[in-house]
Amino acid sequence: MAKKYEKTPFGKYFRYLDKIDKDAKYSKEFGSILILGLVEEIGEMARAYLAEHGRKRSNIRAQADETYEQELGDILVSILRFARVKNINLEKRIMYSLKKIEKRRKDLKMDLK
Repeated sequence: MAKKYEKTPFGKYFRYLDKIDKDAKYSKEFGSILILGLVEEIGEMARAYLAEHGRKRSNIRAQADETYEQELGDILVSILRFARVKNINLEKRIMYSLKKIEKRRKDLKMDLK
């Protein structure tokens, strides 16, 4: 039986993650672990970005770690992994957020007139 995410834009990534996490025990704690991992990845990206763009030039370790572009990939995988485990329709969530941003921009333009 095909999984419901098979035909989504993220299906190929979810299938790959199915293989990686095949022995994982899914529980509320697993979701918490994934959230904490996401927060950690965001911190690593911020540190790498700030190291590269002069805000933290003295942080040699941050400069030696992965680039902020590589860390962004880690963040995206963390999000995909959480969405897969929690059965979140990412396409629907992304479109919701895009429309919310679009509405705010339209409202701002109206306020500026």
